[in-house]
Amino acid sequence: MFKVIHDDVRSVLERDPAARNALEVLLCYPGLHAIWAHRLSHRLWKSGYKLIARWTSQIMRNLTGIEIHPGATIGHNFFIDHGMGVVIGETAEVGDNVTLYHGVTLGGTSLNKVKRHPTIEDHVVIGAGAKVLGAITIGANSRIGANAVVVKSTPPDSVVVGVPGQVVVREHKQHLPNEKVDLEHGSLPDTIGETLAALIAHVESLEKRVGYHSHEPALHAPDHGIWKAVDFSI
Repeated sequence: MFKVIHDDVRSVLERDPAARNALEVLLCYPGLHAIWAHRLSHRLWKSGYKLIARWTSQIMRNLTGIEIHPGATIGHNFFIDHGMGVVIGETAEVGDNVTLYHGVTLGGTSLNKVKRHPTIEDHVVIGAGAKVLGAITIGANSRIGANAVVVKSTPPDSVVVGVPGQVVVREHKQHLPNEKVDLEHGSLPDTIGETLAALIAHVESLEKRVGYHSHEPALHAPDHGIWKAVDFSI
């Protein structure tokens, strides 16, 4: 038990620069308290004491703002940062070294009493407000952007952005056993904007090849990621 507590506290200290010491983590991190309570409620659930398990989880929901169904399976070194508004459903499965930010939902999409919540593999980071819905699998070492809505499975080493979530598979890299968690969840591609910019550049090149010269382009390409206001009705 003490080793589990030590590992949980260490996970917070490694992933949150605002955490200054172990005592502060023990007293001031609701995500940590919710995980500890879930371990108790999950054991009660597996032992057949389902009503007591649900009651325990609801008490912690009221105290922390984090709702983890006692039937959910949570791995080691799970970290919920801030935590308010996090919901994890009954058949959700979360691997090791997973990080969730506030407002994340691991939700179900079926009325049938079957596997209906996501499976999150190891070393996944899910940004604030993201919704992962259905019996899908998020591959290991993936990063889901804030407010993305993910409704289909993703391969390992993916980045997911947008509504519905667009999956970008990163180039495969060798992962070291003790490498730090990839928390760069603000470093995300603009899949639609970059595709549009590429199409504009392609059309302009084709116009030059056929000798077509327009007085003004219908849409300007972005300049260092900034679009021109004259192209939009704002």
